[in-house]
Amino acid sequence: MKKTLVLFLFLLPVSIFAQSQEKVETVDNIVLITLDGLRWQELFGGAVDSMMLNEKLVKNPESLMAKFSAPNKEEARKKLMPWFWNTLAKEGQLYGNRWLGNKMNCTNRFWFSYPGYSEILTGYSDPVIDTNDKKYNPNKTILEWLHEKPEFSGKVAAFCSWDVFPFIINDQRSKIPVNAGFRKAKDTYLTYTEQLLNDLQDQIPSPWSSVRLDAFTHNYMLEHMKKHHPRVVYISYGETDDFAHDGRYDHYLNSAHQTDKWIQALWEFLQADPFYKNKTTLVITTDHGRGNSPMTEWKSHGTIYKGSDEIWAAALGPNVPALGEVAKKEQLAQDQIARTVAKMLGYDYKGGKYEAGKVIDTMIKK
Repeated sequence: MKKTLVLFLFLLPVSIFAQSQEKVETVDNIVLITLDGLRWQELFGGAVDSMMLNEKLVKNPESLMAKFSAPNKEEARKKLMPWFWNTLAKEGQLYGNRWLGNKMNCTNRFWFSYPGYSEILTGYSDPVIDTNDKKYNPNKTILEWLHEKPEFSGKVAAFCSWDVFPFIINDQRSKIPVNAGFRKAKDTYLTYTEQLLNDLQDQIPSPWSSVRLDAFTHNYMLEHMKKHHPRVVYISYGETDDFAHDGRYDHYLNSAHQTDKWIQALWEFLQADPFYKNKTTLVITTDHGRGNSPMTEWKSHGTIYKGSDEIWAAALGPNVPALGEVAKKEQLAQDQIARTVAKMLGYDYKGGKYEAGKVIDTMIKK
């Protein structure tokens, strides 16, 4: 009996050590991307004809139908987001097609932006994060956790359209540069493009008081990457959600289509730049879903709108298996993103106030 116990105690730590040291393929750099409130229905099924024909949602239904309508979901989604389906789906992977039984949900119980972004970036849902108010996040994000490491110090940056992100990322505490809302580029020297963006941001009015147009966010990000080569970048595109709240399905679709082009341009830049080429992975997701197709439901999200917790995720990079559209029946969660990002870089992020969600193992090559 004693010999058996000693043998068990001897073997137990070895087993635990082996599990904790599981080898995965890592990369040097990560770009984490979010598209605010883009539904899984459009990502996996393309534009909805009945909504494109709804004159309360669309100003020119015939033109929109000609641009995005198709005989089936597979063709429609390629029209809406061609890079996602012609490149990412072939070389990377996508999760969250509920028609195939592959589900992904928020774990927070609010189903709107600040709680969703905090969950993505911290790896857990904190019930005290219950509004979109400009309050500094008491929780440390994966961005801040990495930034504290010597190898990432000064190599983390965030570019976001919504002006609440400095509070979500807590730039005051984390010291991470967050170019968000209507902030301009600030640096020891500015490129011609950065100077132009700073001028244009004053000249071109945004439809919203707290969210700038995504073209500024995207191009500020790209210029910073070309100039400084940060190792961890977070970019949040915001238009899809705000155009949806405005009840403009046409703008919502056109914004998703344009964002697909921007992510393509980003990927092509990464593949052409020696610092990033074959050493950088994209992880893409959304902060929340939204209601179903009737106008009053689709325009909004939150706990009273069924489906607002239904989200999706995608990844592409040298350490991401080419699984394409994942059809496996499973349940994934928003709180798994942060730990997965850390694992891709070779780190075990456990969370903070609460434990972070598990790594999405299938997203990383062994």
